[in-house]
Amino acid sequence: MATKSSAEIIRDGLWTNNPALVQVLGLCPLLAVTSTVVNAIGLGIATLMVLIGSNLSVSIIRNFVNESVRLPAFVMIIASFVTCAELLMQAFTYELYQILGIFIPLIVTNCAILGRADAFASKNPPLPALLDGAMMGLGFLAVLVVLGGMRELVGQGTLFADMHLLLGPMASDWVIRPFEHYPDMLFMVLPPGAFVGLGLLIALKNGIDHQIKERRKAAEPASTSAGSKRVRVTGTIS
Repeated sequence: MATKSSAEIIRDGLWTNNPALVQVLGLCPLLAVTSTVVNAIGLGIATLMVLIGSNLSVSIIRNFVNESVRLPAFVMIIASFVTCAELLMQAFTYELYQILGIFIPLIVTNCAILGRADAFASKNPPLPALLDGAMMGLGFLAVLVVLGGMRELVGQGTLFADMHLLLGPMASDWVIRPFEHYPDMLFMVLPPGAFVGLGLLIALKNGIDHQIKERRKAAEPASTSAGSKRVRVTGTIS
């Protein structure tokens, strides 16, 4: 398998093949915990750590694992990194860990992580696998944060509330309240709001992709006609 260039790996993870907006993987935790930005960041960082560690480990052992035990070995590696992330959150962000609850251990079953281990890390050298894990994790984290910010702002009228749960006392006054006496919109905090918010983000991405495609199509005839003119001029001179 030909290794992708670094630019292609970065573009795939952040935009072209984003795990949440394109592959539509890991929706269970994505929809469940994105009621606030701090929850989204907490889960996103944990997922990013697991993706980086598992991709790197799978790539290192890819030539030493028998095909018959390949997937169980990958799951064991992912579970080990999830356990490390869980223990770190218990030690340093215990209140946030309690809020996220079962969705931290459930990272083991996140199809995006196992999919990257099987589809990319097991077929590429360590450095590209490490970059792929980082970019896929950052792409997933970005969607989590944007969706969490959208739901928190519309649902509660705040941004960055309870950031002290993740960053400690220094972030206790980071909360932003754009509107005074904002009436809470419970719909956006509940699961239906998560589905609506994610649908809007996917529609926005598809719209941007469509505009880019149309601009490229509009630019192609101009470049083609310029090329044909150069050919005609060259033929006349000769």
